[in-house]
Amino acid sequence: MRFRNFPSLAKRSSSHHLHLPLPSPPDPNPNPNPNPKSSHHPLLSYPGLFELLIRSPGSLPLTFGRRLHAVLTVSGALPDPFLAAKLAAFYSSSGDLSSAAALLRRNPNPTALLFNALIRGHALFGSPLEALSLLRCMLARGLSPDHFTFPFALKCSADLPSLPLGRSIHSQCLRSGLQMDLYAGSSLINLYVKCGEIRDARRMFDEMHVRDASSWNAMIAGYMNAGSFDLAQQLFDEMPNRNIVSWTSMISGYAQNGLADRALVLFDKMRRDDSEVKPNWVTLVSVLPACAHSAALEKGESIHSYAAALGFDLHPTVQIALITMYAKCGSLAKARNCFDRIRKNHKGLVSYNAMIAAYASHGRGIDATSLFEEMIRLGIWPDSITFTGLLSGCSHSGLLDQGLSYFDSMRTVYKVEPRSEHYACVVDLLGRVGRLVQAMNLINSMEIEASPSVWGALLSACRTYKNLEIAEVAAKKLFILEPENCGNYVVLSNMYAEAGRWEELNKLRAYLKNTGFRKSPGCSWTEINKKLHVFFGGDKSHPQANEIYMLLKDFPNKIKPAGYVPDTSFALHDVSEEEKECNLIMHSEKLAVAFGLLNTTPGKVLRVTKNLRICGDCHMAMKFISKIYEREIIVRDVNRFHHFRDGLCSCGEYW
Repeated sequence: MRFRNFPSLAKRSSSHHLHLPLPSPPDPNPNPNPNPKSSHHPLLSYPGLFELLIRSPGSLPLTFGRRLHAVLTVSGALPDPFLAAKLAAFYSSSGDLSSAAALLRRNPNPTALLFNALIRGHALFGSPLEALSLLRCMLARGLSPDHFTFPFALKCSADLPSLPLGRSIHSQCLRSGLQMDLYAGSSLINLYVKCGEIRDARRMFDEMHVRDASSWNAMIAGYMNAGSFDLAQQLFDEMPNRNIVSWTSMISGYAQNGLADRALVLFDKMRRDDSEVKPNWVTLVSVLPACAHSAALEKGESIHSYAAALGFDLHPTVQIALITMYAKCGSLAKARNCFDRIRKNHKGLVSYNAMIAAYASHGRGIDATSLFEEMIRLGIWPDSITFTGLLSGCSHSGLLDQGLSYFDSMRTVYKVEPRSEHYACVVDLLGRVGRLVQAMNLINSMEIEASPSVWGALLSACRTYKNLEIAEVAAKKLFILEPENCGNYVVLSNMYAEAGRWEELNKLRAYLKNTGFRKSPGCSWTEINKKLHVFFGGDKSHPQANEIYMLLKDFPNKIKPAGYVPDTSFALHDVSEEEKECNLIMHSEKLAVAFGLLNTTPGKVLRVTKNLRICGDCHMAMKFISKIYEREIIVRDVNRFHHFRDGLCSCGEYW
């Protein structure tokens, strides 16, 4: 360490009367040969002060560090390159990048250490482009990057992300002989993962002689992002020392990719008594979406209890994840309870967005608008996510005037530019009340290109109101935008069949057959005693299939006298009416409800999730079943929730 200017610092500081909060007085018997580790100067009398600056710049409070900087400047200790670099590291660690940059400008001979401090600061708190600009400046001055420079430069390339820039820095690593450095190597893996070059990342991983947990975790995350789940699991199993990041990456990867069962199995292993690594709040936030995806309410409640036992249920991010989980599992009351438990100082935009979206998905548009108005009164400014939930809630509740008013206020009042998802909500809103021409005019006037969700909303409305002319326009647009989505072809073919347009229907069916398209099979599932039971339309593989089908055959006998009339338009096949009714009985959501009735006690709420939109006949049947069997039935389809109770549905027929 170099402290050559410290003798002058000891001579000058007393005359300038710079007072620092130093707990101990100066040494009354100064050493005649002052040095940086003596305690002659009042500043030096603070135990370990310069050790903190040298060894751990980020541990000093910002105000104290600024005073120290002032003393060093006045005393003439600066511009010492070494001290300037350490002060730059201090400012960078504190996020004060402007003060750190000033040290570079005022130092005529900056060292690589000073550049490293600034590059690190911009990588963590500033702009990745500015950090890379500093690297170019460093190279232009003839300074050589080192094992400290490269990891942060590579991080910036990954954050952009910029593969060409990353490869250029990689070549610099090779020329410096630092490719196999532990931190540079881990950063290279992370770079290639974020740029989608999973093979290059694996090649780098295999070439490394020494790997730490971050190398393994980056590679696992890369496989998860690429959809190579088995390779991620294999790497996880081979990992010598798994940490909390390893477990959480696996759980999060499975949950985000719809593999909820795998995520929940891993979480259960993690919380076992013999597990060396226990879940933290980040793990809980990662696993709760798995419960939401599979509508596993009982499992979600169990995880909530586990979080409460550890005190994590009071963490704002966990509370927001719980709101979403309960809402998607059909328990809106518990979602609201979690929202109400968030402290006022932690209740911000994200929590309001979560609750507004929850109300919207359950068709509670009035509650969504009420919460929005409350948010505005509290001075919380909405964003595009807020309006997606708000407009969706208006659409699902038939709140036409309110929805159109909120849409108009987005840009004029709240300065939020409408996106495709907002237009889709408004098209859906207009379509649900039969204003198809107005919806079409809105699409034609859009300033951005209409996305598949916009045309899909219009096509769905055309199906409801049997407007084949506009449906053909919407369907043809969808055939171009998402040619592999067979659902659009099915909707149009069903409309052709209903209208008796057999020639067009046969052409469309022939096209689907020649291209190999297959309709996604209807699938429904329900959770009974913490176990998920999955049903496909017409499936008889379940162990209780005989009992289920006996109950299904009994449904018409009980609900027809109450007024149920089968809607055979949802069984569009060239068969007799009797066969059509039989096909309707075997829809997957009816199978799941029948199973629930057989395996739960009277009065128990039945919760069913379906991968497609619930059909009109099943919707009608559920209303009668809820009344005859005196059960509340909650069906979550691909669009929203339907709460059936006493012969009525919460959607009010706006679905």
